[in-house]
Amino acid sequence: MKGIILAGGTGTRLKALTKVTNKHLLPIYDKPMIYFPINTLKSAAIDSILVVTDKRRTSDFLLLLGSGSDFDVRFTYALQESAKGIADALSKAKDFVYIDDMTVVLGDNIIFGNVKELREPLRKSCRIFLKKVEDPERFGIAYIENGRITKIVEKPKKITSNLAIIGLYQYKSNVFDIINKVQPSKRGEMEITDVNKYFLDNDDIEYRIIDNEWIDAGTIESLFTASEMEKTFVSKVKYS
Repeated sequence: MKGIILAGGTGTRLKALTKVTNKHLLPIYDKPMIYFPINTLKSAAIDSILVVTDKRRTSDFLLLLGSGSDFDVRFTYALQESAKGIADALSKAKDFVYIDDMTVVLGDNIIFGNVKELREPLRKSCRIFLKKVEDPERFGIAYIENGRITKIVEKPKKITSNLAIIGLYQYKSNVFDIINKVQPSKRGEMEITDVNKYFLDNDDIEYRIIDNEWIDAGTIESLFTASEMEKTFVSKVKYS
């Protein structure tokens, strides 16, 4: 199993904070944001990790992460020339993955604790991870019936499910063939939702619902909340 961290993008929702740095290098209480997806992958015993980032900040990631020896992993780096979407960023991992399975995590997804479900054998070509949320209108939502995903809806207006699709995915290597078939969305990006819908349409998708605390730290408010959550988590670990 290979690990992939997608850490590109422009971070426009974080305004001045990302003017001179990549958002995934911003602090979450006591550590840089990108340490969280690294720990998520390490919790699944994944030690070969590709970091996909934008060309403006590659040197910053190299300075912070280096070869990976400080983390007991091996880092490889790839560039996303422009912000063309998550699926486009994932396509940069094709040579790195080759024929292996992969775990993909978005760099601004903060997951606390080990995700035990990541260690389960991948039976379908795609596995998405879900989390129950109170504000499903903000996320891509999965609808489940009789233990199977029936549909995926991006930011639904009519809400009958609260299972948000978090930025954590597992794929077999055929995902790169699917990415080649996906057309850019109206905003000009290659959407990972369209990739996952392809697997859904071909009955080649599975899911896991996680109990871990999770937050998407892509806005000012969620960045602050993530820091508060990390402070609480660190205190629990320290005094447990």
